[in-house]
Amino acid sequence: MQTQRLTPLTVLLLLVPPLLWASNAVVGRLVRELVSPLTLNFARWTIAFLLLLPFAASVLRSDSPLWAHWKRYSLLGLLGIGLYNAFQYLALQTSTPINVTLVGSSLPLWMLATGTLFFGARVSGREIAGALLSMLGVLLVLSRGEWRQLLGLRLVAGDLYMIVGTIAWAFYSWLLARTHEPAQVRQDWAAFLMAQLVFGVAWSGALAAGEWTLTDAHIDLGWPLVAAMAFIGIGPAVVAYRCWGTGVQRAGPQAASIFMNLTPLFAAVLSAAFLREAPHWYHGAAFLLIVGGIVVASRR
Repeated sequence: MQTQRLTPLTVLLLLVPPLLWASNAVVGRLVRELVSPLTLNFARWTIAFLLLLPFAASVLRSDSPLWAHWKRYSLLGLLGIGLYNAFQYLALQTSTPINVTLVGSSLPLWMLATGTLFFGARVSGREIAGALLSMLGVLLVLSRGEWRQLLGLRLVAGDLYMIVGTIAWAFYSWLLARTHEPAQVRQDWAAFLMAQLVFGVAWSGALAAGEWTLTDAHIDLGWPLVAAMAFIGIGPAVVAYRCWGTGVQRAGPQAASIFMNLTPLFAAVLSAAFLREAPHWYHGAAFLLIVGGIVVASRR
C-alpha cells in the first residue's frame, strides 16, 4: 500500500476518531448500570447498520462482491466490531474511561508486534523506542502509580479486557491496510463499512445472546439509554469509522496508530466534565510518556 504524507485533511481525519471514541468510553461508563456491555455493543452496531442501509443496500444483493470476499469481511467484522468494542464495554464496567483509553494507547506496541510477526513489516529503531516509551506510560496507568502492583499482578479486570481488545484492533488495522477491496466496495465508504457490519452485527449479536444466556444480563430502557445508544450508533460508530478507515488508507497503519494516543486526553477532559472523575498525577505522567513516544516514533 502506498501511503501519503500527513496533509491537514489526513490529520483532521485521524483526529476525529479519538475524540468520538473518548466520548464513547464516557457514555459507556455512564450507562453501565442501565444495560449489559455486550448488549450495548449489539445495539450500537444495529443502529449503525440501519443508518447505513439506505446508502449501501447494494452491498447485500446476491451479485455483490461482498460474498466473494466474505471470509475477509467476516474477520474484519469480528475484530473491529465484535471483539474490540465488546471488550471495551466490558472494561468500562470496572475501570474508568481515562484508564481504559490510556491502556488502549498501547496500540503502537501491538501494531509493531503484529506487523513484524504476521505481516512482514519492517520496524525502525525509532518506532521501537517510541512504542516502548508509550508502553511505559501504559504500565504507569496499570500500576496506578505504584510499580509494586505490577509485580503483584493486582490489576483491574477492565485493564486486562482492554489489552485484549487493543490487540484485536491492531490485527484489524493491519488487515484494513494490507489487503485490497473490490472496486465497488473500495470506492464507497458506506459500502465498505456495511460490508463489515453485515458480519459484525452477527458477531456482536452472538456475543449478546451468550451474555443473556450465561449471565445476569439486563436493560433498562428509557430516554437516557435511548439517547446514549443513538449517539454511539452515529458518532463513534459511523462517523469515526468513516474517518479512521480513510485516514489509515491515506497515512498507513503505523502513522495512524499514533493518533489513537490522543484519546486519553479527550477522555480526561470529558470525564472531568461529565463523570466528575478527575485525573490523578500518574495519568498526566503517563500521557507525557505516551506523547513522547509519539514524537520519537514519528520523527523522520
